Amino acid sequence: MQARENIRNIAIIAHVDHGKTTLVDKLLQQSGTFRDHEVVQERAMDSNDLERERGITILAKNTAITYKDYLINIVDTPGHADFGGEVERIMKMVDGVLLVVDAFEGCMPQTKFVLRKALEHNLTPIVVVNKIDRPNARPAEVVDEVLDLFIELGANDEQLDFPVVYASALMGTSSMDAEKQDENMQALYETIVGHIPHPTEKTDEPMQFLVTLMDYNEYLGRIAIGRINRGIIKQGQSVTVINREGGHKQARIEKLFGFQGLKRVEVAEAGAGDIVAIAGIKDINIGETIADPANPEALPVLKIDEPTLQMTFLVNNSPFAGREGKWVTSRKLRERLMKELETDVALRVDETESPDAFIVSGRGELHLGILIENMRREGYELQVSKPEVIIKEQDGVKVEPYERLLIDVPEESMGAVMESLGTRKAEMVNMINNGTGQVRLEFIIPARGLIGYRTQFLTLTRGYGIMNNAFEHYGPLAGTGVGGRHQGVLIASENGTSTFYGMLSVEDRGQLFLEPGTEVYEGMIVGEHNRDNDIIVNICKEKQLTNVRSATKEDTVKMKTPIIFSLEQALEYLNDDEYCEITPKSIRLRKKVLNKSERDRAEKHRKAAQSGV
Repeated sequence: MQARENIRNIAIIAHVDHGKTTLVDKLLQQSGTFRDHEVVQERAMDSNDLERERGITILAKNTAITYKDYLINIVDTPGHADFGGEVERIMKMVDGVLLVVDAFEGCMPQTKFVLRKALEHNLTPIVVVNKIDRPNARPAEVVDEVLDLFIELGANDEQLDFPVVYASALMGTSSMDAEKQDENMQALYETIVGHIPHPTEKTDEPMQFLVTLMDYNEYLGRIAIGRINRGIIKQGQSVTVINREGGHKQARIEKLFGFQGLKRVEVAEAGAGDIVAIAGIKDINIGETIADPANPEALPVLKIDEPTLQMTFLVNNSPFAGREGKWVTSRKLRERLMKELETDVALRVDETESPDAFIVSGRGELHLGILIENMRREGYELQVSKPEVIIKEQDGVKVEPYERLLIDVPEESMGAVMESLGTRKAEMVNMINNGTGQVRLEFIIPARGLIGYRTQFLTLTRGYGIMNNAFEHYGPLAGTGVGGRHQGVLIASENGTSTFYGMLSVEDRGQLFLEPGTEVYEGMIVGEHNRDNDIIVNICKEKQLTNVRSATKEDTVKMKTPIIFSLEQALEYLNDDEYCEITPKSIRLRKKVLNKSERDRAEKHRKAAQSGV
């Protein structure tokens, strides 16, 4: 058993893209955790395909490094607010945090969000000013910004006395001096060991363990990961599992693992303060307590912020249903959503009156988009409705979520961006122009106003704008007409295959969304109309062949390049009367009611109901 004084448990928290995962890479490599000839991928902690493709961390993960005689358990957390549920759970596992801040960008919306969580849990902070090698780095100003943020969030005197380490995770250097870098991570290791408190000695008390992360292995089944709050856990030990509702069941610990680098290492026993993985307990879930059968006491249930966005997931019923997917039934869809609930504590799934539809609530478009992307890669076929914010009632008043939006834009785009956000009921709270040609604007905006805004924002800033947002609070309803799409769409009139001739004849009506030779069906959305109304078009029309020679036969005809939507863009684009059909191979937009006369009838009924006729 290791002395508790030799253990340090820390989480790395930061705004997205400030270098957390790269920093963990360098800490692992320089600690001698990997053998000399061991090949390790960059961003070794981002282990699933989507994380590697997008360069973001989605799931919190833990690792352990040995430095001198110390075992340092490190948990890498996501930076996106959509995965805030992951960050909140981690705070229960650690005694301190490394707050990583970009030496140029400084404090961003997620910096505030993750730091607030750390201070609420009374954790000891170390500030790491990363990317110190950037040409326009401004470390002194950034440290002042961080201090202001600590004061704003009500940090106590001990927390305000944080050490600052200046580092370049990419170069693998660090130091206590902003002007000069040491060629290793020694300064950071020493600061962690010297400043982060060791776990308190509780090994002689009854055992208690909170399940904070879940993993799955084909041979071992479910694996519960967390920190031992008190007592000692032994392999083969009988335990009591206390679920979130307070129910008890008996179980046995088949296997017990500690962590070393990126690997799990089987251990015979572990004590209070250790982060371990436990296998052999069926049906265990996040937030449950594993306790001593003689003294079964539950730890406080994890408190997770409520979801702010919801979508309806439905069985695919389009004319192309079942062609490309492996799992297409409502039973399979329900099973998959229920399975996701076991590992994602920030997700909610509610059944509806229809057995084919489920209301899925999450923390944002990215949160739900990642779930959908994972499902389509696994072979699921489904359709989803437009994302909608969750409106609550507080003290008899309806309230909706508001976001803090931070935007960096070139000066010449500033006017257009401010005008576009004004129509979405955004309120500007700050503007900083530091004379570099870039302006930082800060807004409070209803979450509704952000749905579908990212694409418009990139167009207005010609791709040079950077946009970040985080949940701020619930506030009064901002009224109608916030956000949403103002253009109508081009709708296919019949089932068939799109032709070059048919598409050419309608391209002056708007912007098309597909290539010639694509199969379409009646009611499918094939483009955006130039005006605000929907129109029916026939893009399957064939050219009539005659033996009369055309005067313009030799002219080369070019067609505009169509817009091909990514999954996130398609979800943002949706209107209330539309679905997005998602299969392993295709993403299609369609009207909920495919037939034109039935659609007209439904619209007439809707207007009559609105006017109270």
